[in-house]
Amino acid sequence: MASPQHRIVLTGASGTLGRNLLDLVRDDDSVDVLLLLRETSRIAEAAQPDRCIRVDFTNPQDIVRAVEAFVPTAFVHAAAAGMDFPRPEWFDLIRFNVDASINCCQAAAQIPGCRFVYIGTGLAYRDLGRPLREDDPLDTLHPYGASKAAADIIVRSAASEFGAPLTVLRPFSFTGNWDDRSRLFPALLRAARDGVPFELSAGEQIRDHCSAIDIASGILAAVCAQRPPKDKAHIYNLGSGATTPLRALIENIVGEIDLGIRLKFGARPYARYEPMYLVADIATARRELNWAPRHNLAHAVWRLARESFPELKLRRPKEYLQ
Repeated sequence: MASPQHRIVLTGASGTLGRNLLDLVRDDDSVDVLLLLRETSRIAEAAQPDRCIRVDFTNPQDIVRAVEAFVPTAFVHAAAAGMDFPRPEWFDLIRFNVDASINCCQAAAQIPGCRFVYIGTGLAYRDLGRPLREDDPLDTLHPYGASKAAADIIVRSAASEFGAPLTVLRPFSFTGNWDDRSRLFPALLRAARDGVPFELSAGEQIRDHCSAIDIASGILAAVCAQRPPKDKAHIYNLGSGATTPLRALIENIVGEIDLGIRLKFGARPYARYEPMYLVADIATARRELNWAPRHNLAHAVWRLARESFPELKLRRPKEYLQ
């Protein structure tokens, strides 16, 4: 049997994006995946135990030793801290998101023929009140966004310094299968299951949400794309590009899946450092990766409910965008 065309080292396989990426490549003979895990990480159901290695992310040489025999063609760094509640201590969050990214980049730079794919975030951008482009400034006080922005900048500098092929992906908000922790849509479904009202902010903020499987397909498209030149990072926003107020977005999804719940908009204040306009301009990803979201967000929420909240009996919405 021919060797896989793409040999991917993946961190963050226990998170939503990592697990969706594993789902995408599970039956793809052209892709082989090796998972790097923290000591405390759970192993995703789709993972093969002999393809999982626990490493010390504070030690780049430990990372190199773990992956060099695998001969990766791409190192996808999706592991991060800070999006679940309760969040880690501020300095622990910053330390992991910056240091682990630098160490993984350093390790990838030491492996001949390996491209580093850094998974950043749209939260790293300055709020400009319009859809954000890849060349817009990274500038935020949001703790998670700031830590990812710092890593984004340093990784690009390191890749340039050491001649490592680099792709930076900046996903905006997403949900779907495996989003089973404490973010917006799991919290909404949990409240519906428990029969309690769901308290929200006023919902006037403009938000860009995607199905997690679409973001994962964008990551895979970047991995499989033509190799970037060593002297230039390729940077792509991944999002829906839709400019919808959060209140309307949630009300539409609740209606599409017939979720019986009372929504209490305005019951909570806006989160500290929350941007009021967070939308991706995805023209570059459309043009260079031939990527765009395909799945209806309500279907992603329905799938999440089916897998993680089976007590809820919901209407199945359309799966694909028109």
